[in-house]
Amino acid sequence: GTSIWPFELVYHGNVRLGLHARPVDFRNYNWFSRISRDGILGSKGTLTYRLPHLYNHPMAAAARAFWEEIMKPLEKRKEWYFIAAFLVIASVLPLCFLRNQYWLILLTTIVLYGVLTSAWNIIGGMAGQLDLSAGAYIGLGAFTAGTLLIRWNITPWVGMILGGLVSAGFAFVIGYPLFRFQIKEVWYALSSSALVVVLQVVFLLWKNVGGPLERMLPYYDFSPYHLRFGTYLPFYYLMLGLLLITLYITYRIQNNRLGYYLFALADDEEAAEALGADARKCKLRALMIYAFIVGATGSIYACIYGFIHPTFFSSTISMEVAILGIIGGMGIIYGPLLATVILVTGRELLRANLGGQMQSFYLVIYAVALILSALYKPRGLASIIQDAWFKRRAAGRENQR
Repeated sequence: GTSIWPFELVYHGNVRLGLHARPVDFRNYNWFSRISRDGILGSKGTLTYRLPHLYNHPMAAAARAFWEEIMKPLEKRKEWYFIAAFLVIASVLPLCFLRNQYWLILLTTIVLYGVLTSAWNIIGGMAGQLDLSAGAYIGLGAFTAGTLLIRWNITPWVGMILGGLVSAGFAFVIGYPLFRFQIKEVWYALSSSALVVVLQVVFLLWKNVGGPLERMLPYYDFSPYHLRFGTYLPFYYLMLGLLLITLYITYRIQNNRLGYYLFALADDEEAAEALGADARKCKLRALMIYAFIVGATGSIYACIYGFIHPTFFSSTISMEVAILGIIGGMGIIYGPLLATVILVTGRELLRANLGGQMQSFYLVIYAVALILSALYKPRGLASIIQDAWFKRRAAGRENQR
């Protein structure tokens, strides 16, 4: 017939209390407005089919089966259509600028920020932690790989892995007490931001490894072993491969138990813990995965620019990564990547054209974009694509009837 009795969530504020059933007439049912208004599909994902993974309740299982059948295939296809289109374009685009190193470094920078923001989406988007420590892990990865190459001629391919491990280990040392004492929200943001500044001072004073002078990496026109090239093209494709790996890791986390727990903890930590989620363990795992990816990226970052310096511990980069993740769409796989493509491209073009007169004008653009996103698109830029997709699907269903 034209009616069905799906289960819907009953909630008080952000705490989901139970399920009830009501009839739905498919002929006159506005799926898009209903989904948006009731929050069944929000920036944290489809909670109706995530909650049954936290507890085994027959009513929840029924709701999960219903909503998986209708929404989950559409959500997955929508995300991967966008990502596949981006990767195809990104694979061929640098071939148009082989002789122009400026455009190659611009494209490499965009992809590099895409990796950073996609990794941040694990701890910031899924777990809901406003992390501002990306600059710390970039610096640790850069100094690990750079020091190994300069002192012992160890290839950055090894330094990349070790840089990620050093960053993940440091994240464990810092994250364990923070999550043990339930430091979150603005206090977690301040703690992670202070970490970047502390490490920058430490490496400025640590003259055997850092110091105030730049330490130059050995130069080669073409040396895959030393990860040094006379063009930015190899670095671009290396970063593109790392971006693909990061997106795959994000996808795998989002669609297994860790992802379900992280989304639930971000939505309501006390309720999720009552259902069996270990907040400390889940957040710590997310933080370490994020730190490993950013640390490995920092190793490549040092090879791209050819030196290491304590300024790599940058609070500005940390803020940019968080802002791009928020504007793009927290918890949405392609959201931070979308914001990176738009805003980092604009930033670099503004630097190239107005750098001498208005060096930090791009920060004004970031601020305006963040305010507009908070006011009109709290779920981020990716929600524009989501809304258009569901409207199109709803219109298609109406036309078929």
